[in-house]
Amino acid sequence: MQVSAGGIGIEVEDQGLPTGEPLLLIMGLGMQLTGWPPELVQALVSRGFRVLRLDNRDIGKSQGFDHLGLPSLAWSGIRYTLGLPVKSPYSLADMAGDALGVLDALGVQRAHICGASMGGMIAQHLAARHPDRVKSLTLIMTTSGARHLPQAAMRVQRMLLKRPRSPAPADVVAHLQRVLAVIGSPAYPPEPAGLRERLSEMVARAWRPAGTARQLVAVVADGDRTPMLGRITAPTRVIHGQADPLVPVAAAHDLVARIAGAEADIIPGMGHDLPLQLLPRIAEGIATNAGRART
Repeated sequence: MQVSAGGIGIEVEDQGLPTGEPLLLIMGLGMQLTGWPPELVQALVSRGFRVLRLDNRDIGKSQGFDHLGLPSLAWSGIRYTLGLPVKSPYSLADMAGDALGVLDALGVQRAHICGASMGGMIAQHLAARHPDRVKSLTLIMTTSGARHLPQAAMRVQRMLLKRPRSPAPADVVAHLQRVLAVIGSPAYPPEPAGLRERLSEMVARAWRPAGTARQLVAVVADGDRTPMLGRITAPTRVIHGQADPLVPVAAAHDLVARIAGAEADIIPGMGHDLPLQLLPRIAEGIATNAGRART
């Protein structure tokens, strides 16, 4: 279903009992709400959560921003490297406002929040700016954006700059498979046929590379979120892969050090994805952290 979040059309899926504990899942860069595996959603629903997933603006079935044009990733990267301000078509704070607008549209006063990668950055904004709306906070494979932290491995950066051979769905799926092979979990490789099927369904639902580019510039422009982390009061769990080549694990330790009372779950062999084998552990971590808000 589509809701109006502060005037922005945001696609939302709402699963679980209406009386369940509201849990909002915010996905990462260029990823649709379907990036949250159905097995994880069902595990959370079975634990009594009302699971809300959204397509971030400019992605999936949510409102697009093509009228804002296509940003120059190269120029944005140069400005970031030089320590100069980066202009973005919209901000991560705007995207946090979208998430808050979803809660408003659904009549949810307070919710547990879980964000992955860029979704975790959006969740940091939400928890710091609106602490009264956030019961608990789970941050998965994300970062504060502090400049002193290690960056993605060079082979990962090169892969992320590549594009599909053509816009044909088969070429897009093949490209995404190559990306996931580089950033994914070395100890938990996906079953190839199952991965192809999931990616094919995702591409058939929506494929919006221009929206991904605008989101990426929003991430770069957001910079260092360290100053806001001290304002986060919700019980926080940081889940991160020890083998993450895109957001090195030092980012997780940094978040735990800067958010009061935060706890870490560092998972050996996990990269920058959500392996099916680890979903029970991740679901239990989210539920355990939510339980800290009730005590």
